[in-house]
Amino acid sequence: MYLYHYGLRELPFTITPNTSFYFGLPSHDEAMQVLTTALKTGEGFIKVTGEVGTGKTLLCRKLLNETQDSFEVAYLPNPALSPDEIRFALASELKIRGISNINQQQLSQKIQLKLLELNGKGKSVLLVIDEAQTIPWESFEALRLFTNLETESRKLIHVVLFGQPELDQMLKSDRLRQIRQRITFSYKLRALTLDEVRAYVQHRVRVAGYKGKQLFTPSAVKMLYKYSGGIPRLVNILSHKSLMLTYGLGQQEVGKKQVVYAAKDTDSAKAESLGIWAIALVLSSISLAGLFGWYWLWPIVKGQLQ
Repeated sequence: MYLYHYGLRELPFTITPNTSFYFGLPSHDEAMQVLTTALKTGEGFIKVTGEVGTGKTLLCRKLLNETQDSFEVAYLPNPALSPDEIRFALASELKIRGISNINQQQLSQKIQLKLLELNGKGKSVLLVIDEAQTIPWESFEALRLFTNLETESRKLIHVVLFGQPELDQMLKSDRLRQIRQRITFSYKLRALTLDEVRAYVQHRVRVAGYKGKQLFTPSAVKMLYKYSGGIPRLVNILSHKSLMLTYGLGQQEVGKKQVVYAAKDTDSAKAESLGIWAIALVLSSISLAGLFGWYWLWPIVKGQLQ
């Protein structure tokens, strides 16, 4: 790939959430402050929502990493489960034994006993749910009943919901009004500003080991912001493709044209139609990069010519 070309130790713009690349963007730091404050005050339900690609799963994993010492943590990355499956999943996360071949009442009793046992050790349970907009309607009631478990002074379980805006729409329904009333802290993630995109890109390349001068020109950063709409995941995708194109050209600095063409090749980017100069850019890249450039860019060129 292009690691040696730029002097990188690892790929800086993968879309897999990696907390080692976490950057204290204002929106993310504010969300973390809301979460930590709510957990310190012992709230039962906490909610964080945001559009696809705004960094919810990264925040989710950071929260899991930072609360291991204070809470017994349970994590549900795929909560599209029935009420019975939700209970079994929680019991499994809490490492409760003997849960096979028992009925739901017995399972609920085991969960309650485990929560009381942990409370006796000074710990409560933190249940973190990603993709919460996929929770079936009837399973929300099982979650609500979990938060009914409490002592006179503290909740035995706290539930943090990470979800897309569809979760907010679901919670407006009268069917979920009991859940809605229990969510006392919430936060909505926003897209990045131009300055935040600039700082975000610079941070990631530095964490990946880059030590040279500015890798993305100011005009390239503006195009990243324009075509990504400030969505971190799209910034990653466009930056990665732009680095590939720049490497194919044998250059060291990512310019505006590479980002524009990367956007053209990205369905979810806000790309505009490109002129003849874009095809010329690709042909130049092929000429300079040889077989490597041809391997990566031929499908793009083919699409332009059809």
